[in-house]
Amino acid sequence: MEATVTKINYKMANEISNIDTTASIGALLLNEGKISASDTERIIALQKKEGLRFGDAAKALGLINDDDIQKALSHQFDFPFLMASEENFSPELVAAYQSFAAQGEALRAVRGQLMLRWFIDVHKTLALVSPSRNEGRSYMAANLAIVFSQLGERTLLIDADLRQPRQHMLFKLQGGYGLSDVLAGRADLTIVTRSTVFPDLSILPAGTVPPNPVELISRGFKKCLQQLQIQFDVILIDTPSTEQGIDAQIIASNCGGILLVARQDKTRLNDLQLLKKAMQDTGCECLGAVLTDF
Repeated sequence: MEATVTKINYKMANEISNIDTTASIGALLLNEGKISASDTERIIALQKKEGLRFGDAAKALGLINDDDIQKALSHQFDFPFLMASEENFSPELVAAYQSFAAQGEALRAVRGQLMLRWFIDVHKTLALVSPSRNEGRSYMAANLAIVFSQLGERTLLIDADLRQPRQHMLFKLQGGYGLSDVLAGRADLTIVTRSTVFPDLSILPAGTVPPNPVELISRGFKKCLQQLQIQFDVILIDTPSTEQGIDAQIIASNCGGILLVARQDKTRLNDLQLLKKAMQDTGCECLGAVLTDF
């Protein structure tokens, strides 16, 4: 399949309450403590008098702001995201904080292509690879995991970069166990962390940085993936850059498919072409390339 290129500009809830997503805006705002019962009476009175929607009437009274309305709507339409004031994750996760900006739309466009090209039938795993460090691979993996989870897909993000892992920092995860510990037999897959913000997103961080990343990946990663594919619809895998070793090739060979990640004005086209050929030589299918600018 011929690779396609999508450009994304990367300049670059508290826990979602377990509430009925069919509830009215008023009930949601009341449940979140944004308005009181007495406020509700005032809002309804203004709503009837001016013919306003409930949220607009509450805003006119100075009781809530646009962010409060957007948050309530996210509950109604089962579309979780975070406000800028909520510091659950790194602000670099634009899919969480800027869902309605151009970056969010671009990420959903990539998601749509991957759904059509790969995540159908038996395909569940995809590795994100790049020639060098600092080309946006970890950011792309994290943001794509978020938008897949917003679609309602049971999504798992695996940080398989056992050299310089980043996902635990992006998602502000605590604790040390992760993939390396599972592969070394020091932990089991119960350490997979489910996000409290995005109910359909789970994360398996890299864990303890080992002295033998290639050996660990080589001897146990395939079996680990086979177990996880039973539980998840979409598994995205962050890998170390290929300039650091053959880890990414081993990981990709167990996934069957890759998404190339390049950075504008940094990644050399020749390096990308060589990487694509090397990955295809392992039997992987290249789904395309994403060009980042951040």
